[in-house]
Amino acid sequence: MQRGSLQPGCTEFFSAKSPISIMDSLSSLLLGSSFLLAAAVFLGHHDGASTATTTHLHFYMHDDYTGPIPSAMRVVSGRSLLQASSPASTTAVFDGNDTAPASTPPPPRQFGDIVVLNNPLTEGPDAGSARVGTAQGFGVRVLERGVVTDLSMHVVLEAGEHRGSSVAVKGRIDVNVAVRESVVGGGTGRFRLARGYMVSRNYDYNLATGGVVEIDLYLQH
Repeated sequence: MQRGSLQPGCTEFFSAKSPISIMDSLSSLLLGSSFLLAAAVFLGHHDGASTATTTHLHFYMHDDYTGPIPSAMRVVSGRSLLQASSPASTTAVFDGNDTAPASTPPPPRQFGDIVVLNNPLTEGPDAGSARVGTAQGFGVRVLERGVVTDLSMHVVLEAGEHRGSSVAVKGRIDVNVAVRESVVGGGTGRFRLARGYMVSRNYDYNLATGGVVEIDLYLQH
């Protein structure tokens, strides 16, 4: 039987489609698939956000510059660097009795200082309180007048359900501000992909000797 010459009562099951019709069908299919993929990503993102865990950690950091084994130490003095680069620093100054003047100790904090930290973290403010971790990192004094530090620190937890986990903190610490906020940029262990912030405030602190700093961490992970 030749095409186009159907007998009465017969139906043609195959029909030829033009190339334009086929391309239109493929375009519609691809467009629909794109919408489905976008919807899946959107729903997955919001589902993950709804199941995120929020954790609040509270402890005290002991920042001790004195004692037989200090937990914080100035390893670079901005004053020393400035003196070494000044021609006047190599010339000794004497009085009429040819005696060298008594040297004055450098101020406790100054521009250019670099301080290394290995501070214990405890549940309470007392030194004998239960230890929960260590704050390790360094700070750079970044202001000529005032006491402002660019802080890079890892909070390593050593007790409780979060033992072995850590959080990376980065922040601008102005000692003259009562409450300081820093950024949490990530973590390890239970706090992988963590984000959040740290709030710190002086509990009993002195610029010359150090002291105790109260810390709150608010994390989503």
